[in-house]
Amino acid sequence: MDKVNLAEKLSLFSDHWNPRIVGELNGQHIKLAKFKGPFVWHHHEHEDELFLVVQGTLKIEFRDKTLELQEGEFLIVPKGVEHRPVAEEEVSVLLFEPASTLNTGNEQNRLTRPSLESI
Repeated sequence: MDKVNLAEKLSLFSDHWNPRIVGELNGQHIKLAKFKGPFVWHHHEHEDELFLVVQGTLKIEFRDKTLELQEGEFLIVPKGVEHRPVAEEEVSVLLFEPASTLNTGNEQNRLTRPSLESI
C-alpha cells in the first residue's frame, strides 16, 4: 500500500489525451490525463465514465447541451451516452472507469490508446 500524490504523478508527463493508470480497484482503473483541445465524439457501450477535474476547466459536450466542470467537480457519463470532452486550456483530469474501457469508446483513431502505461 502506497499513497498516491496526484500533483507528483501529473508532473511525470506532459502529453495530452494519453491517460496513465495510477491505481486499480475492483476491476476499475484510476487514471490521470491531461487534455487540451477537442477530443472525438464517442460513447462507451458498456461502461460508465467518471471525469474529476484536478486542475483547470473541462467542458463535456453532449448533442443537446454542454456542461462545464471546474476544479474539484466531477461528472459521471452513463454508458451509451455520446459525449466529447473539450479543454480550451490544458486541464488535468482523474478518470475512474472499468479496466476494459477504451479511451475513444466506439471510435478508433489516432487518439485511441489500446494499452495504457502505469505510473
